[in-house]
Amino acid sequence: MSFRRVVALAATLVATAAVAHGAPKPAAPAAAGSSAPAASTPAQPPGPLPGDAKAGQAKAAVCGACHGMDGNSTDAQYPKLAGQNEEYIVRQLHNFKSGKRQNPIMLGFASQLSGQDMANVGAYFMSQHVHPGVADEKLVKAGEKIYREGDAKLGIPACMACHGPDGRGNPGAAYPQLAGQHAQYLLKTLTAWHDGTTWGDDAHARIMPAIAKRLTTQDITAVSSYLEGLHTNTQTTDDAAP
Repeated sequence: MSFRRVVALAATLVATAAVAHGAPKPAAPAAAGSSAPAASTPAQPPGPLPGDAKAGQAKAAVCGACHGMDGNSTDAQYPKLAGQNEEYIVRQLHNFKSGKRQNPIMLGFASQLSGQDMANVGAYFMSQHVHPGVADEKLVKAGEKIYREGDAKLGIPACMACHGPDGRGNPGAAYPQLAGQHAQYLLKTLTAWHDGTTWGDDAHARIMPAIAKRLTTQDITAVSSYLEGLHTNTQTTDDAAP
């Protein structure tokens, strides 16, 4: 047997023994002409799981003082969260926590929540049913036109293109539910966007301020009122309750 074959056989036996005794298996040599193998990428920590409505109910109890225990606030200065998309709620809680959306009260609450807590709270409120209000009959026609048709001359798209014909929003794109929301809250929010307020610096956050700038005060008032009364024909027992 040649000297080279003896050396090769010995190396093989040593490596086999090392693996058998728990030593790490040596890495395979790089192919001729290739660069050295790159360092392995550290495993990323898993993100939050889909929200758990039952777990979220306990976390959401503190929200009830302003938003109602089931997400149907009775004070119009606080938005209704019942039926709101989980993705949208999570996004806004992150905005409050990071300071992208300025609100001292919500900053305090959101700062205590983990990403999973936010998903759970969002799932809980999404599982609830929003109770629609009543639109001002004198504003319905004008509000409906803006919501369903927009105004091409002014560059105002139809609101339902993003928020859906029934106002239930688009969870995948994180566009919120608007149906049944307090007109007072919608008017305040649209006016703030019209005047330059933004809820972040990304492309998604700049959509509504750009649109709101083109709305008149009358447009904002009309579409806000229309949305408060917007609801589907099929009602649940909760929706039908006074």
